[in-house]
Amino acid sequence: MVSTKEVESMRGEIAETRREQIIAAARSLYEERGTDRTSVKDIADRAGITRSLFYHYFSSRDEVTDAILDAYVDTFVAAVREWNAQRVRGDVAGALKTCVAMLRRHLFDEDSFRTDLLRSQNALLYQRFSQQTAHTLAEYLTRTTVTEYARYHRVEIRHPYEEFYLLIIGLMSYMRTHPDASDELVADLIADTLHLDLGSQQD
Repeated sequence: MVSTKEVESMRGEIAETRREQIIAAARSLYEERGTDRTSVKDIADRAGITRSLFYHYFSSRDEVTDAILDAYVDTFVAAVREWNAQRVRGDVAGALKTCVAMLRRHLFDEDSFRTDLLRSQNALLYQRFSQQTAHTLAEYLTRTTVTEYARYHRVEIRHPYEEFYLLIIGLMSYMRTHPDASDELVADLIADTLHLDLGSQQD
């Protein structure tokens, strides 16, 4: 006999799966069409559910959009973790090069949703995305990359989290408004801001 606790657990898993299906459907539509051209009915149809069931899990399309922003940030953080795991320890210049390439790929890849984020009428949405991205990445980098860097180099910044937060916000804004800026220039900006030691290659 299935216990009440097991039934509740199964219901929770089903609900989470349904939420993920709705989020995935909305994200694919946003990337294809953009936010303005996607309705709740479109999302429900793509997810294979009714509108009433959609509203059982989300109060509005804006709530789904918030969940998609969370998913974008999670995807970006996963990419940073992968970059951190694959970079050659001690090769600061090489790490900067691959870091900038990763930033371009995950922040500014062309799809309708990312294009929508850059539109002036979505300024508040973009601000939330950039602030959440900066906070999550600054926490992660301070906890991992900065700690490891300090083993081999003198850390020239006194407030790592705050410096990284401001740097990420600034980079996102700069790369958004200067899409033709070279990877070399962006890497130099990062190195100069963080006072990185590019000369030492020890591990």
